[in-house]
Amino acid sequence: MTSSMRAGLITLLTIALIAPAAMANERFTASTIKEEIIGKRIYLAVPFGGEFPLNYRPNGQVDGSGEALGLGRFAKPNDKGKWWINGDRLCQQFTSWYKGAPMCFELIRTGDKRLKWIRDNGETGTARIGNSI
Repeated sequence: MTSSMRAGLITLLTIALIAPAAMANERFTASTIKEEIIGKRIYLAVPFGGEFPLNYRPNGQVDGSGEALGLGRFAKPNDKGKWWINGDRLCQQFTSWYKGAPMCFELIRTGDKRLKWIRDNGETGTARIGNSI
């Protein structure tokens, strides 16, 4: 292997290793929220295990169901509301959940199809980006 081939291989390997790391911890912008969240099912990780699906529909509606997690024993298992983008934050307001209070989230990419969310009250969590709805 010549030195120029070796240098090219090292450059290629470096790019392959650095590119995914550079993607991690990238903050979502209004544009990336529209491209990667809207029209998709987002699965929120829940503390006691499992995932909670939320559907961000292109028409501005968000809906979710906690039936698979057994939330019907504690709260209304299904709800819907609206979503909007404020700056680079994804905002939502449900009819019943959270007493109908609006809330906004900063989204940070943590890996391929994975993100961390930070709610405007400081609460945090993780989620994964599912398929189109």
